[in-house]
Amino acid sequence: MRAVWFLRPGGRATTHGCGGSTVKHVHAGKVRDLYEDGDTLLLVASDRVSVYDVVLPTPIPGKGALLTQLSNWWFEFFADIPNHIVSATDVPAEFAGRAVRVKPLRMVQVECIARGYLTGSGLKEYRASGTVSGVALPPGLRDGDKLPEPIFTPTSKASEGHDEPITFADVVNQEGREVAELLRERTLEIYRRGAEHAAGNGVLIADTKVEFGWDGDVLTLGDEVLTSDSSRFWPADQWEPGRPQPSFDKQFVRDWATSTGWDKEPPGPEIPADIVEATRLKYQEAYELITGREWS
Repeated sequence: MRAVWFLRPGGRATTHGCGGSTVKHVHAGKVRDLYEDGDTLLLVASDRVSVYDVVLPTPIPGKGALLTQLSNWWFEFFADIPNHIVSATDVPAEFAGRAVRVKPLRMVQVECIARGYLTGSGLKEYRASGTVSGVALPPGLRDGDKLPEPIFTPTSKASEGHDEPITFADVVNQEGREVAELLRERTLEIYRRGAEHAAGNGVLIADTKVEFGWDGDVLTLGDEVLTSDSSRFWPADQWEPGRPQPSFDKQFVRDWATSTGWDKEPPGPEIPADIVEATRLKYQEAYELITGREWS
């Protein structure tokens, strides 16, 4: 049986708005919390920030709302792709703006990643082997180079600790060839369409992670889509291969955390106030550029 959204039960029932209805907290992720409410779930984005699979102790005020609203915009953009959204507005008042009501899905235990540019962990693997998740790439690529074609580079979905790179063959072994090919096809479709739109608004999407689950027999897009947490967003007018790129995403926090000498194991370092505010502004800028809407 495939795992459902609420893999790790969290316990106590709590009451939140909606006429005093009781919703049960059933899962705490790195950034999102999940509540059971009748036959639907409430997916609530917090202001927590995680880097290298570790939640840092300092929140980014407003981050949860920015993530949720950008993700909701993309879900509408990809309206032809089945997704888990039931309602973006029918949520308890306490969670307004940073929560969505969703269908419970049997989640596929694969992190589906598409890369259009070489950077980050993909660059590290490429320098060691000439491949990324088993996909051979041309020699001589630099940090920030655009790939000849977007590639599918999945990772494992670790309940604790770090997700690990896997190959397409590993996904075939785990999910079967038909499902693996559908995951790859859908992931790359979302990346290509999203990247085309964003580029027209001055944003390059270097890579992104999406997650899928089963709603009956229908493969369904879940979690979040093309946000500053799940993607690398670069300003197109500052793109310069051969160096790390400026970004509108949590790479800014990753870079700061790395600069502290932190060993990437819990606990993470406290984030200074100036880094917190700069991060919030980067998330807001990404939202405004991509959607064409002013954040308020």
